[in-house]
Amino acid sequence: MIERTHKRFGLKPGRLAADVAYGTGELLGWLVNEQGIAPHIPVWDRSKGAPEGKFTRSDFAYDKDKDVYVCPNGKELTTTGKAHDGKTLKYVAKKSDCTQCPLKPKCTTGSERRISRDVNEAARDHVRMLMGTEGYRQSARERKLIETSFGDLKRNLGVTRLKLRGLTGASDEFLLAATVQNLRRLAKRLWPPPEKTGAARVA
Repeated sequence: MIERTHKRFGLKPGRLAADVAYGTGELLGWLVNEQGIAPHIPVWDRSKGAPEGKFTRSDFAYDKDKDVYVCPNGKELTTTGKAHDGKTLKYVAKKSDCTQCPLKPKCTTGSERRISRDVNEAARDHVRMLMGTEGYRQSARERKLIETSFGDLKRNLGVTRLKLRGLTGASDEFLLAATVQNLRRLAKRLWPPPEKTGAARVA
């Protein structure tokens, strides 16, 4: 949709708001690296947390220049650069470093510590940084307004499925539903409900 809109109308957004289902590394990487669009999208992270008391990946510092992770004991975890399943890089510590490490009980039960990194992790980190900005919060507020309208259509107006076929039929039906929504809003503004009084009910 972004490419089609840019090709046909010469329009490209500076930011894009969406729910977490769109927060995959592949899509975030495409938006940041290829389209130059700021993704205001929660990062989809399905990685399992470490057992209680064990180091998590966040305890390991990533050195971008050397492309290595540095463990809490100062040892490096390196990668071959080969992406497993095309999406994940594996970083592995030296067995000799882990065997002699005094922090091993808090790190791993294996012979060496391993860390997985998404090939688009840089883009994911960029989005995590954006999540603390006012622009991101504004996008979240605007998205909520839009999704509230869709929720109203489904829950209150019963528009769970479109009945007319084809793009023209769907467009006409959705236009009618949106018109009803706007008429309801207009009626509430013109004829607001009477204010409730503080009088107690008479038994």
